[in-house]
Amino acid sequence: MEQFKSPAGSHVKEVTARWDPVEACRPLIDDAPVFYPTVEEFEDTLGYISKIRAKAESYGICRIVPPPSWSPPCCLKDKDIWEHAKFSTRIQYVELLQNREPMKKKSKSRKRKRKYSRMGTTRRSKRKLTDSSIEGNDETFGFHSGSDFTLEEFEKEAAYFKECYFGTKDPMDDGTETQKWEPSVEDIEGEYWRIVEKPTDEVKVLYGADLETATFGSGFPKASALMTEGDSDQYVVSGWNLNNLPRLPGSVLCFEECDVSGVLVPWLYVGTCFSSFCWHVEDHHLYSLNYLHWGDPKIWYGVPESHASNLEDAMRKHLPDLFEEQPDLLHALVTQLSPSVLKAEGVPVYRVVQQSGEFVLTFPRAYHSGFNCGFNCAEAVNVAPVDWLAHGQHAVELYSEQRRKTSISHDKLLMGAAQEANHALRELLLLGKETPENLRWRSVCGKDGVLTAAVKTRVKMEEERIKCLPTNLRLQKMEKEFDLLNERECFLCFYDLHLSSASYQRYVLLRYTMDELNTLVDGLEGESHALKVWASEEQGLVSLGDNGTRVPELELKAEEFQNQLF
Repeated sequence: MEQFKSPAGSHVKEVTARWDPVEACRPLIDDAPVFYPTVEEFEDTLGYISKIRAKAESYGICRIVPPPSWSPPCCLKDKDIWEHAKFSTRIQYVELLQNREPMKKKSKSRKRKRKYSRMGTTRRSKRKLTDSSIEGNDETFGFHSGSDFTLEEFEKEAAYFKECYFGTKDPMDDGTETQKWEPSVEDIEGEYWRIVEKPTDEVKVLYGADLETATFGSGFPKASALMTEGDSDQYVVSGWNLNNLPRLPGSVLCFEECDVSGVLVPWLYVGTCFSSFCWHVEDHHLYSLNYLHWGDPKIWYGVPESHASNLEDAMRKHLPDLFEEQPDLLHALVTQLSPSVLKAEGVPVYRVVQQSGEFVLTFPRAYHSGFNCGFNCAEAVNVAPVDWLAHGQHAVELYSEQRRKTSISHDKLLMGAAQEANHALRELLLLGKETPENLRWRSVCGKDGVLTAAVKTRVKMEEERIKCLPTNLRLQKMEKEFDLLNERECFLCFYDLHLSSASYQRYVLLRYTMDELNTLVDGLEGESHALKVWASEEQGLVSLGDNGTRVPELELKAEEFQNQLF
């Protein structure tokens, strides 16, 4: 086979692995739905997501193709960024994403040739791969740090790898010219899963993943980039601009003041052929929206929430040693399992091929994974429509059981939405003031509203927990501003302490009394008296006496509580 020359100053070593079309393992699975919003539908981002949810949620994932007229400029192609700004990369070993030994076993088999465990069988590599060449002395499997690149440099590296791996050059009929052959998406997909399922050689790729747009820059234009204050650039203000999406009206992430990177602030992903994102769900089971700015396609696989537990069971069944060593393996985002295997286990898996200029939407607790077909750049962020709240509550309880840290305060978002909705209902029902905003809140309230249901569920949980407290604990109300800008969590199980928390000093802090919480629920159900009471309620600091009556109490400042809550 012809030897290809690497780019000048290349960081990539000689690529020895080659495409093996005979052993292709392309999974035979159904495609997820594709949606084509009209210009009018595209104007309301969360409204459109709500509109397609009934059809798309059962797939866990879907593709959204914007109207032809929507073509935002990509700020990353500016010369200052393209040629000069550098980003970090990760090294991924594709052949080890599914078939790898636990680290404990690896440490016992050093200096041996690598064997690949493939569903109860082994396959010996054609090359001798030592542990030090793969993961050094790391105690857990992960991705190594790679070199830093500019986008211009990375494009050349990506092209070199792909040409070496797939690029056979065949002579023309007259024998005087050569022709470059480009693999199809199907060719690349079949080869990717051959590498994952039937590894024979080391396939090392680079991935620029989880790049903070606050540092490197977003592909979407931002308001600060406007030439004049009066400029109304449609792409700066668009709800599909991922810098705007998390805090759009109707997303409860509006009530999170902090810019949580990767959740409220988008991340960038600069891919090469075979660079992978492994099976995972979003933090707090949030929705996610991914936009492909440019480049080769990105292939996705999705499993709906209804079968999330089945996927977890299937992965534990087929990769027992890895899960025994690392029970939270799925949180590490370093492990693939073929859609073919999942399908055989009765887990529905759906496929999406995302092209440049298209969005991919994932739904709450929908597992998803995939890989890139070549050099490309994508941007992603989370969003939380009101219907997410029930999923988010389940995530909080699950995190607590697993003793896993949270990244946002679910209770803060829930209570922020509830208070805003009460204010909107008061304007609408008591003052007769009708606006698009308070009409939006009314649609999720009432006795059967999704927001009302989420708040009632949480209030009932809180009531049951308070009833279980020892009688000698004093109940005390937090001051109004207590910990509003800080995320405090239990030091044992990391449960969110926004609503209530206990102290070693034998008292329990409550942000709201049970009377206040029940009044809040009544207000969401449309009771005018409750709307008036909640609107006029003074959120001053009080304590609760033994008989449940409210009595004055000295203000307790936040600094007095440092490191004392559990």
